[in-house]
Amino acid sequence: MILATTDSVNGKNLEVLGLVKGSTIQTVNAVRDIGAGLKTLVGGELTKYNEMMNSARALATRRMVEEAEALGADAVVGMRYTSASVMQSAAEVMAYGTAVRFVE
Repeated sequence: MILATTDSVNGKNLEVLGLVKGSTIQTVNAVRDIGAGLKTLVGGELTKYNEMMNSARALATRRMVEEAEALGADAVVGMRYTSASVMQSAAEVMAYGTAVRFVE
């Protein structure tokens, strides 16, 4: 499966199959959240939150690809991520794009 942020794939003619997306809502545990709160006093990277967001992006991408494969897609173009805070310490991450099939 080709994932592209562009609206095309070089050298390929595309048939649009439709919008595909994948999402997840994730959080860190309360103890890590307290630790992250203390980290804001001294500064630095919030490693556990970074790991959580990387994991969330990977899961959202996998779910988007599964949806595209179910449509018979060869690629997803115009692929993007978005995120939103759902509640304190919880974030939704969504991967979305346009599923396409290569045509001659």
